[in-house]
Amino acid sequence: MRLLLFLILFPLIAAGSTLFLRREAVRSAVVRISACTICIGSIVLLIANLHRNIQFFEAHSIFASKAMFYITMILAVYIFYIGIKYKRPLTSCLIFVQTLIIVFSEIFLRRNVVLANNLFLDRLSLLMALVAGVIGSLVAVYAIGYMRDFHKNYRKEVKDNRSFFFFVIFVFLSAMFGIVFSNNILWLYFFWELTTLASFLLIGYKQTDESRRNAFHALELNLLAGIAFATAIAYFYYFAKVAELDKIIALGKGAVLIPIALLCFSGLIKAAQFPFASWLTGAMVAPAPVSALLHSSTMVKAGVYIMLRFATTLQNTAVGFILALVGGVSFLAGSLIAISQKNSKSALAYSTIANLGLIVLCAGIGTREAMWAAMLLIMFHASAKSLLFLCVGTVDNQIHSTNIEDMSGLIIRMPGVSIMMQIGMAGMFIAPFGMLISKWVALQALLDYNPMFAAFVIFGSSAMLFFWVKWIGKIITVIRPHDDIESRVAKSEWIPLYILSFMTIGLCLFFLPICKALVEPFLFNTYGSTVVIGDDNIVIMGLMLAMVMLFPLSFINYGKRVKVVDAYMCAANTTGGALFRGAAGEVKNIKMENYYLEKYFGEKKLFNVSVYISVVLVLLMLGLSVL
Repeated sequence: MRLLLFLILFPLIAAGSTLFLRREAVRSAVVRISACTICIGSIVLLIANLHRNIQFFEAHSIFASKAMFYITMILAVYIFYIGIKYKRPLTSCLIFVQTLIIVFSEIFLRRNVVLANNLFLDRLSLLMALVAGVIGSLVAVYAIGYMRDFHKNYRKEVKDNRSFFFFVIFVFLSAMFGIVFSNNILWLYFFWELTTLASFLLIGYKQTDESRRNAFHALELNLLAGIAFATAIAYFYYFAKVAELDKIIALGKGAVLIPIALLCFSGLIKAAQFPFASWLTGAMVAPAPVSALLHSSTMVKAGVYIMLRFATTLQNTAVGFILALVGGVSFLAGSLIAISQKNSKSALAYSTIANLGLIVLCAGIGTREAMWAAMLLIMFHASAKSLLFLCVGTVDNQIHSTNIEDMSGLIIRMPGVSIMMQIGMAGMFIAPFGMLISKWVALQALLDYNPMFAAFVIFGSSAMLFFWVKWIGKIITVIRPHDDIESRVAKSEWIPLYILSFMTIGLCLFFLPICKALVEPFLFNTYGSTVVIGDDNIVIMGLMLAMVMLFPLSFINYGKRVKVVDAYMCAANTTGGALFRGAAGEVKNIKMENYYLEKYFGEKKLFNVSVYISVVLVLLMLGLSVL
């Protein structure tokens, strides 16, 4: 229990330290030491509990519960105030309703509820803690150099407030550990809302009109999620007389589906699923480390985490069926819209929405195979996607653009970063990387459950293949000589990028031990049996991995070995690089551009349609929970 409390409380100490440190060198050292400590702590937690089943901890502390309640009230007053200050009445109204529900529940409905265990730990908690601890620490270290370059590029537009930036990052890490370790539903709610506020503050970090507008949009949707969460707590207090997650799960189906549907509604918003996906795409105005940590690897994973907790309860229910449909729509729509995105961060955002949709689909089905796929999707997606967001951030700081078309010839200009990007992309869609393995298992689970759902995975995965391949093609396409600009990348950015690259490969290499250590025990404890992959398949996966890695690794020292010359344009070339003389004698620049198919897959074409369909499904899910 001490290690659990340490992982929750230590980031708060680190946050407080960075907030008051103005000297960059001292603050950077504190961030590095704190990040390493959190990373090591999460790994030690994993090793110490590999051979233990679910554990419960009393952690009796009336002071802690009261402190969380009062802090929740203070944060509510703050949110109410900023809603008035920035003329966002919806923000103030939502936080008022949410606070009213939670105060009423705590004062009048909790009287006969007895709490035995406030904290717990199982394999799913370990997996989530590992994601938050390791990836969160790497992102924090990466942000040291990135934010320095970021403020050089935006010296006039953005106020340098890095002390506050790192303060919020560490508060967020504390909240994530609190979410995955909390068995007390009120504690879980407190940390859940803390991530909402952290996201708001970081999305609005630039303090421009756009970032402030997008931050409030994200806040308002997540406050709506908070209202649903608070209502579920009130239901558990009044009707079930329980406040512990394990006892709620043990209640099974029946009337308990009403609050579980509310929690799933809350999780859909937090995970940025349709019809609530707009807050995540708007959140891309935040600096790259924010996108890598909150909006790819951890905060959005909290949304799917809460749904996976109730997967067994949702199994074979109408609510679970509709939830799976919402996930399927998000997976397919997100994958198709990503094809039309020229902005790399937008493409990554829609890819994130899509892959989280597949996890939601698995949670709604709730079978053993679906849960197996979902747990692995969380792990593989967190590693590969955080790597890609950080690489895009590094590229943006150097070429001052997130447009995919501006990344042409990146293999020459930034060879190391481009290789890492290729590894991240390979991790998202190429066999035998875990994302594709997980999708294969999810497809098998869908075929056993309802073949209709398989169409979502088949068509969505095909769309993903299309947009990842064309992005890779743009990176390795060289039509003119370029200077190597990689030497300008901050040293603090390289270590996290290297580690995440090796993690993406290593997760596939050590796929079997990971399954046996984390996934299979959880499935056995939950379902009484597990999913096992044959040894012959493991050998095939190893051979495939070796062959796949030949592609990105073949580009090592590419710029030093290859002499780039002008393209041959049927003797129409002119001096001055990639220029040619057209039929009318006009000098033109060679231009090679991907197909984005906005006419078919553009946001205007698909986004609103997906929202309308999802709204109907979400309302149907909530309605069916009452029946």
